[in-house]
Amino acid sequence: MALPLPVKVKICGITSLEDALTASGIGADLLGLNFYPKSPRYISPEDARELCAALRAELGTACPILVGLFVNEPVGKISVTMEKVGLRFVQLSGDESVEMLRELRGTAYKGIRPRTIAEAADEVGYFGPGFSDDERIPSILVDAYHPSLYGGTGEQTSCEVALAAKAFVPRLMLAGGLKPENVGAAVETVMPWGVDVASGVEITGHPGKKDAAKMRDFVQAAKQVGVNS
Repeated sequence: MALPLPVKVKICGITSLEDALTASGIGADLLGLNFYPKSPRYISPEDARELCAALRAELGTACPILVGLFVNEPVGKISVTMEKVGLRFVQLSGDESVEMLRELRGTAYKGIRPRTIAEAADEVGYFGPGFSDDERIPSILVDAYHPSLYGGTGEQTSCEVALAAKAFVPRLMLAGGLKPENVGAAVETVMPWGVDVASGVEITGHPGKKDAAKMRDFVQAAKQVGVNS
C-alpha cells in the first residue's frame, strides 16, 4: 500500500525567532512552543507572543501551524495563553482527561506515553471520543514512556506500541527519540500522519537551541520516504 506522504513534520520546543524561521524555511509543517515551566524548552507567554507575531509578520500565510504544549494546566489558563499568543491549537502532554479535550472543542490533541501494546489500545480507546476533526492537527501523539518526564526525553518509542495505537487513530503523530538518522526508518515502519521532534534536532547540550543542519536533514529524511511509492 502506498504511503500517504509527505508526512507532516512538527518541530517542538522552539524558543527563538531565528530557529522558527529556519524551521519554516526547510519545510516544517507545525512548530511547537512549550509552556511547561519545568521544561528546559519552556517559553513564557509574553516571549511566545512576541515570537509568533514576528513570525507571522515575516511569513504571512506561509507561516507553519503554531501549537502550544501544556502539561496539567486548567482549561482557563490554556485558553488565556492561546488568546494572548495567538495560537489555534494545543497539545496536552500531561495527565489530562478526555473531558478536557472536549472542553477545548476541537482545538487540542493528547500526547500519550503507553508502555505496552495493551496500554496503547486502552488509551486510544479512552481518548477517542475527544479526537479533533480538524485535519490540520493529529488525532493523538504517541511518545516514549518515562516514569516522571512529560516528553522531550530522547527515549525512542516502540514501533510495535505506535502501530497498536495507529490501528485505531485517523491521524497519528509519532514522537520519542526521533532524529535525522532514524526518522526515515520510523516513518517507513509506522506510516504515521506526522512526526514530532525536539531534542533530536538540537545543538548538543543546549535544550531549546536548534541545529539548522539537523532540522534540514530531519525534514528531508522524514518527507522523502515513500515519495516514489
